[in-house]
Amino acid sequence: MTVRLILASTAALIAGSAAWATDADLLVFDYPGFENAAFHTKYKDKYGDNPTFTFFGDEEEAFQKLRSGFRTDVSHVCAGSVTKWVESGILEPWDTSKIPAWGDLNANLKGTDVADTGAEVYFVPTDFGSTGIAYNTEEVPAEDVASLQVFKDPKYEGRVTLPDNVDDTFALAYLATGTTNWTHATDAQFDAAVEWLREVHPNLRTYWTDPAELAQLLASGEVLVSWAWNETLPTMAEQDFPIGFQREAKEGSSLWLCGYVDLKDGPGSEEKAYDFLNAMLDPAATQALLDAGYGQSNDKAMAEIGDEALTAVGLGPIDVPVLAQLPMPGELREKQSAAFEKIKAGF
Repeated sequence: MTVRLILASTAALIAGSAAWATDADLLVFDYPGFENAAFHTKYKDKYGDNPTFTFFGDEEEAFQKLRSGFRTDVSHVCAGSVTKWVESGILEPWDTSKIPAWGDLNANLKGTDVADTGAEVYFVPTDFGSTGIAYNTEEVPAEDVASLQVFKDPKYEGRVTLPDNVDDTFALAYLATGTTNWTHATDAQFDAAVEWLREVHPNLRTYWTDPAELAQLLASGEVLVSWAWNETLPTMAEQDFPIGFQREAKEGSSLWLCGYVDLKDGPGSEEKAYDFLNAMLDPAATQALLDAGYGQSNDKAMAEIGDEALTAVGLGPIDVPVLAQLPMPGELREKQSAAFEKIKAGF
């Protein structure tokens, strides 16, 4: 996964630069928007200040900067990139005995595939969201989005869109071709997903790059059906747009998740690194993350919110297959990236 949060069109202007230079003992490498103090109130309560944040535009940019010698204490990263970061040797494992909420985290998000490499935990999930079918309820009947095959439906030729994001788009393709766990995808499953995306490509209006662009495509009527992040639901609903968000297509929908990693030889305080992570997992941050369109990995805290409120932001309970965007072998991810670029180019 790449950037999930674009709070403003100016986000790219501050990517890669230091901002909110406050507590010099902790440097957090992050997506723009996650410096929101409401996400880590317990940290400020303890130290009287917020961490210092510096930002990146996408995870590949962040990875290359870290590999070239940039030093930071912790970094936000999403699950699809974890294997690559671990294998590069730039991380050190977290000590879960120093994470009080570890036992309260959603087991599906912190399972062996996502959090563990042998006996060591390199990645602690903190935030997650869903990807499903966002559609115009006045133009698209509910029965048309009962299946992911709507993206191939000739009735909607030129009126559908997919994200310009290899993880989300392959999650859709795997689900549409019957694969619900990509961590051990076979060559045959990969080939089926690629062929499905090739068949969908001529039906597309475009590949959307950020939520603001998607909102505009939907609002203008150019697009009627999209594979979209859950934040599209409350955003468009607030604009009184007739938005539907289908997470229960018969083939299923997807969950993406992100969290924090601990960098080797960070320049700041290791104690404060744990305090920051623990603040992100604390129930005090749950509602603030939901207000921004994110679920929190603290299952116990999320249970206090209630199903109705979660459904309103596209995160409620569902009864269909769910493909969690867990780390995958680096070779498979490279194959998917290469295939995606070819498909977008028409090959």
